This record gives sequence, structure tokens and C-alpha cells, in this order.
Amino acid sequence: MPIRLMRGVLAAALLSAVLLAIPANASTRVYVRVGPPAAIVEVRPVAPGPRYVWLDGYHHWNGRAYVWVPGRWVVPPRANAVWVPGRWVHEKRGYYWVDGHWRR
Repeated sequence: MPIRLMRGVLAAALLSAVLLAIPANASTRVYVRVGPPAAIVEVRPVAPGPRYVWLDGYHHWNGRAYVWVPGRWVVPPRANAVWVPGRWVHEKRGYYWVDGHWRR
């Protein structure tokens, strides 16, 4: 096996090992100096069906400004799942977003 090819194979193996070592839920916090505006009060449309759950809208930081993401109806991923809404957390470095998630 030529040395050049062997180096490429070793580099690919090393990169794969590094990527597999990073947890799937690892994320980088993006801090925003200015807090989000007050939530917009939305009028909920009628649910499309009995299994649907309303997810409230929220302010998303797009890198330059806060943008409102409207609420929506969704079907939970499993029976008895409860939606824990996302939230903005304030620290001395600024505000950062914690994603919402489903809890059993």
C-alpha cells in the first residue's frame, strides 16, 4: 500500500473516531447581550385533531435580531409525553437559548 494512500486512510479513521467521540447532543451556546422581547400573545387556532398538543411560539436569535417563531400544533412522539418549552437563560455573559424537549 503506497504511503500516501495509507496516510489518507489513517486520517479518515482518526477523523471518524473524533466525530464519534462527540456526543450527539453537544452544542455550542450562542450568547446574546440583549434579552428577548416579551412573548407575543397568539390566538390558537382550533386543534387539527384530538391527539395534538400546542407548542407556544418563541423568539429565535438569527444572529442579528430576535425573530418570532409562531406556535403550532404537533402530535407528541409517544403516549403521555409532555412538552417542556424552550427558554432563554440569563448569565453574566448574556442570554442563551435552551431547546424545548419531550418528557415522558
